[in-house]
Amino acid sequence: MKRFTKATRILSVAALTVMGAGLAACGSSGGGDGGSSGSPTTAKGPIKIWYSNNEFEVKWGKAMVDSWNAAHADQKIDAQEIPAGKSSEEVIGAAITAGNAPCLVFNTAPVAVPQFQKQGGLVALDSFPDGLQYIKDRTGSLADQYKSSDGKMYQLPWKSNPVVLFYNKDLFAKAGLDPANPKLGTQAELLDAARTIVKTGAAPNALWPSPASDFFQAWFDFYSFYAANTDGTPLVKDGKATFNSDQGKQVATMFQTLYKENLASKEVYQGDSFLEGKAAMSLAGPWAIAAYKGKVNWGAVPVPAAAAKSASSTFSDAKNVAMYSACENQGTAWEVMKFATSMEQDGKLLTETGQMPMRKDLTTAYADYFTQNPAYKQFADEAARTVEVPNVANSVEVWQTFRTAWSKSVIFGNEGIDSAFQGAADKINQLVAQK
Repeated sequence: MKRFTKATRILSVAALTVMGAGLAACGSSGGGDGGSSGSPTTAKGPIKIWYSNNEFEVKWGKAMVDSWNAAHADQKIDAQEIPAGKSSEEVIGAAITAGNAPCLVFNTAPVAVPQFQKQGGLVALDSFPDGLQYIKDRTGSLADQYKSSDGKMYQLPWKSNPVVLFYNKDLFAKAGLDPANPKLGTQAELLDAARTIVKTGAAPNALWPSPASDFFQAWFDFYSFYAANTDGTPLVKDGKATFNSDQGKQVATMFQTLYKENLASKEVYQGDSFLEGKAAMSLAGPWAIAAYKGKVNWGAVPVPAAAAKSASSTFSDAKNVAMYSACENQGTAWEVMKFATSMEQDGKLLTETGQMPMRKDLTTAYADYFTQNPAYKQFADEAARTVEVPNVANSVEVWQTFRTAWSKSVIFGNEGIDSAFQGAADKINQLVAQK
């Protein structure tokens, strides 16, 4: 696996913190498609697109492009993987600055959209007569959380990797826990299982979430559990931080307990602790099914909330499709967006990558696939209950502020949770208010 390992996921967003600080021009090709004249939103002609360098998405992308090109000789797609760089987001930001971004990028991180929009690099999909209706018909109400502060849509919700709690059945059995029916329905039960695992020596750690300070690490410890606790409340809502609450502090206290009792390590692990048996549980999305196949005897349960629930929300870990303002033939680009996210192409994406197309009819449209691949059914169900990073100003700095407070209070115990969360909430409210 490339794109879906934790290390590569980190690489894909790590350099976002430097965005907006005077990005240098990128030497890669893009934009400037040299097509028909007139309004960009109606212009037709050749376009350029970028897709992820993950091998499974590359395979899907090449086949999608071949299918389009075979039927559109005068509007051909020139496709390539995102050029190499510190991160795909930094490369995209640099291309916006240089004015040579491609028409479409099938790997746009929602957290980066506010910055790309601020750079003037994105085309509002509302510009197309059927833009909003198409997104609504395909995605349903989940699309609302991808709207920007001006009320417009600058990204087409594409695919998600709903986060669940994986557990190692062999290590659970070694600890005397029932691997077929683990008691992981609440966070208190998770703590009990964690204590048993470490006490019995079944594994040196129950969980090993990354303690690194990168802003996005909060998505794979705090945010998934916070979503479960709050039925999908985002970190920021209506311009105000939401996490400085009993529900947010409860998650913080649970993780603080994991660290205090040495049930989770405070060290950064160079590798995959779950795959290598150093931790008995891990938060991951459907990408993990292929990554762990034949290597870990795993099970998976929804991320537990403080109280037992019949269904809980989780973090989406999504990537979307955006159209970039350097595109001359936006009419063609919009038709390609719809073609690439059609029922047929979404089905091929699901089959090739195991990632969940953001469709409101996901489980019914591809019922045969989920019958034949039951391990993925849980993720399809979770896909309807995902929460995204809030689409707010200074999005990356917002998350970095939260992560810094989390590290000080929860992981390393250098500040109380109440004080750290209050300070972070105050700062985040100021950041979000900035334009």
